[in-house]
Amino acid sequence: MKNQYIFIALVALLFSCEEAQQTELLKGKVKREVVYVSSKIPGRINKLYVEEGAKVQKGDTLATIDMPELEAKQMQAEGAIKAAKAQYEMAFNGATSDQLDQVNAAYSAAKEQYTFAEKSYQRIKAMHDEDLISDQKYDEVFTKYQMAKAKYEGTEAKKREVEKGVRNEKQRMALGQLERAKGAMKEVEIAMQEQYLIAPKAMRITSIALQEGELALPGYNIFTGYEANSTYFRFVLSEEDVLNYKINQKVNVASPFDASIQQEGKIVSIKEELSYANRKSMNPNYKIDQSLYVLKVKPQQAKKAEGLLTNTTLVIKK
Repeated sequence: MKNQYIFIALVALLFSCEEAQQTELLKGKVKREVVYVSSKIPGRINKLYVEEGAKVQKGDTLATIDMPELEAKQMQAEGAIKAAKAQYEMAFNGATSDQLDQVNAAYSAAKEQYTFAEKSYQRIKAMHDEDLISDQKYDEVFTKYQMAKAKYEGTEAKKREVEKGVRNEKQRMALGQLERAKGAMKEVEIAMQEQYLIAPKAMRITSIALQEGELALPGYNIFTGYEANSTYFRFVLSEEDVLNYKINQKVNVASPFDASIQQEGKIVSIKEELSYANRKSMNPNYKIDQSLYVLKVKPQQAKKAEGLLTNTTLVIKK
């Protein structure tokens, strides 16, 4: 029985020593900046050009999206531009020579008809004044005279309009229609460019959410990766511990599992963790609740740090 007590005491002492040793270490993780690539247009994945684990450079094509509706919209936009351009040119250039000939011919014909109708009316009026013709005959000739006069005045106004040119309001309206058609074409061109999913930064692809033939929705993250040369070390400290560190202070970090992994880093930021992340005391009568803070440490040997796996555990000795 005595030996059992001794064994239990030794085990308790061992665990207490290990716990004391761990309290002398600040634990953190290897982190990298995450990059997401999503589609702006709906469509099916036509082709994937990369695989998970691939390194890509900024501007590389990651995938293409098939959207058959774009071709139809492009044809509509091209037709609208042609029609609007013709209206615009007509508004600013005025009537063509053929149109002018037609207007002049109509005007000449109406003028001759009006001249003939006016002479006929004057003769009939004189005869009517002497009671040589009936009132009905006079009314018929007078009506034809009024019709010829109205036609003549209408063609004359049309001739003046054609010779003077189109009104400014119509010119501005034609210009607006042309600009609107160009805007529709620009929208189609932008959408066609969005068919190509381009890497926004140099990065390593860590996951691909969709495969060829699957439907991509706008805003859905298709590619996820880590930005190249963005490795940093993240440590979460209590309010009591963070008081020992300052921005730009250099620290030595190491792996608790591999003695060959040692890095020197510089603290680039110290910020408070989210408000719900507090260390609560189990006995508030004797201990005070502490806020938690995040230390961001940039490695001094960036190239060497790139070889570390993401979320690898690192420690700092207090």
